[in-house]
Amino acid sequence: MRVLWVLICLVFGGAMATAQSLPTSAGTVRLQAMATGLKTPWAIGLLPDGSFLVTQRGGKLIRVADGRKTTVQGVPRVAARGQGGLLDITVTRDFAQSRELFLTFSKPQKGGATGTAVAVARLNSSGRRLSDLRVIFEAAPVGKTGRHFGSRVVEARDGTLFVTIGDRGDRPSAQDRSNHNGTIIRITRQGGVPSSNPFVGQDGVQPQIWSYGHRNPQGAALDLQGNLWTSEHGPKGGDEVNRIRKGANFGWPVISYGVHYSGARIGEGSSKPGMEQPAHYWDPSIAPSGLLIYSGKLWPKWRGHFFVGSLKFDYISRLSGRPLREAEQIKGSETERIRDIVEAPDGAIWFIAEGTGTVWRMTPG
Repeated sequence: MRVLWVLICLVFGGAMATAQSLPTSAGTVRLQAMATGLKTPWAIGLLPDGSFLVTQRGGKLIRVADGRKTTVQGVPRVAARGQGGLLDITVTRDFAQSRELFLTFSKPQKGGATGTAVAVARLNSSGRRLSDLRVIFEAAPVGKTGRHFGSRVVEARDGTLFVTIGDRGDRPSAQDRSNHNGTIIRITRQGGVPSSNPFVGQDGVQPQIWSYGHRNPQGAALDLQGNLWTSEHGPKGGDEVNRIRKGANFGWPVISYGVHYSGARIGEGSSKPGMEQPAHYWDPSIAPSGLLIYSGKLWPKWRGHFFVGSLKFDYISRLSGRPLREAEQIKGSETERIRDIVEAPDGAIWFIAEGTGTVWRMTPG
């Protein structure tokens, strides 16, 4: 698989624009534009044949193969307003056999509500159409704003799915477990509730909830041991990276670092018994989106390091150490509004620069 990816990407590279380079702590890196001209791209899904899929928030799914873009038919209808639309994509680990992938999106609901939803579908052999599309989860219909949908979906090692959901701009609802706002949920691949979820059987609590008290997690990834981490949009001076734990309360909006954008104090301060502390927080806020925890394949010194995209300051934040801290800012004209960041099977780092509508592939220079 890795050899195939290298060969295909070399072919693709010849068809794309001249490579750019950036200085980093691990030496100069080479950047290749793998797709350009995308409209508000949100997430990347890499396919085993070397082609890839990109979601556009407006509702289109684009497949790029041999440098050519085609629109995939059969995507779900989305509520494309505000921060909502067609959002994350995750290609299943068994895609070569099942051809299944997961999509998250803002789904129109009754009474003018919109909710974060998850769908599963199969990509046909030509890569041009989705079939057997089924919505396997949708948040309780309580959100009517166009804000804070989350929404990343991560396939855990046991085959279950973690999905991040924002507070929808309704702060108190992140502490109300009768809805899904401000939570990370865990569901089966078919959309069922695993019996090992922490709140199964508790009256008035949504059984899909794994953790709660989140503001707007737009990055999620497994570390090298299989543990789930998130990067989250916080208030002014309070964006976070969190190590997610079963049943944990991450405090929003009771506790948080930073202040509201109005300048008002948040809740009860920055700590409270029974509520989790972030592994790292940024002040000033960087507007984090996308999270990658790197394997070390091409850059061994970066093994286990965190890479988070900044929408506000146009750079990739590299974090490492204990406690976790920002060790480097990878920045250039190519890193305008980083929306998603993923690792390919060959160890290359791919990222979306939403500001220019470009998908970049980063390799050693």
